[in-house]
Formats: sequence, structure tokens, C-alpha cells
Amino acid sequence: MIEYGHIDFGENKVQEAIEKWTDIKKVKSNLKIHLLGRLQTNKVKLAIKLFDFIHSLDSKKLAVKISEEQKKQKVKPKIFIQINIGDESQKGGIKVNELKEFYKYCIGINLDIIGTMCLPPIGDKSEKYFIQMNFLNKELNFAESSMGMSSDYLEAIKHNATYLRIGTSIFGERTI
Repeated sequence: MIEYGHIDFGENKVQEAIEKWTDIKKVKSNLKIHLLGRLQTNKVKLAIKLFDFIHSLDSKKLAVKISEEQKKQKVKPKIFIQINIGDESQKGGIKVNELKEFYKYCIGINLDIIGTMCLPPIGDKSEKYFIQMNFLNKELNFAESSMGMSSDYLEAIKHNATYLRIGTSIFGERTI
């Protein structure tokens, strides 16, 4: 893919991404690596070294850790606030009614928040959640939105998604 000019790549796991991309990025500095999966605070130091985008900011504790580490490493990744759009207990993300306050907090600690990210509930129609996300993004004047996967990316595009996660359609089901 790199040889055809593709420069944006997403990864779900910090350790796998470090093994896969660290040496390649030294040679191909124009590559943009996106962390799509959940980021644990104990992996922030490693993540900040590699990832240009973090799509899964979901707590003040994580925001503080990223802010501290980006100062130390003198880098500033672009960040999406993950919203728990379906209010599901098993998923991470900020509650919809906490988004504005959380966004202000993140800006106050010098994070580069560029948009929101969501994972709609499995088995439910994604469209209603994408409509809500589009509204929230417009309300906060965000230009970017990370939503839509292999099964619903066309619907996400209709509602102004700018970043899509379509790995399964390209690479097949994950076996690990």
C-alpha cells in the first residue's frame, strides 16, 4: 500500500504498531499512523512517540497523561474525543452530555482536539448515531469525525465522516 502512495494507517494495539511501524516511519516520515483502539495510560509514553493521531481519548486521566507526555517529547498528536454514543457500559467514551465540558478541559491542558469518534452499538442502525455525531461536531465546530467501519462506512460518509475504519474489508477478519 505504501508503494501506491497510501500514507494513513490505523492500528488498534500500541505494541503491535510499534513493532510494525517504528523502522518504517524512520524511512517514510510522511506516513501518518492512527491509534484507533483504546489507549491505556501506562502506554501513553510509547504511543506519543509513534502515533500522529489518537482516535480514542475517553477520560480526564488519559487527557492529563497525554498532555504531560507531549510536553516531554515535544510532539502534539491530533486527537479525537471518543463518545460513548450508545451509552453502553462495556464501551469507553465520554457521555454525550459531558462532551462540551470535557472538550474545554482538553483545550485547557493544550491538547489538539480535532474532532470526535464513535462506535455505534452493534446490531443497532448506525444512522441515528451518525446523525447525532454530526450534530455534536457542528455544535463544537469540529471539521473532523472518525466514525464508520466496514459494515456502515457509506452511511457514515453521508453524515460527514472524515475518517473511516475499513480494515476488515481490506484485510479480512482479524485472527489474533
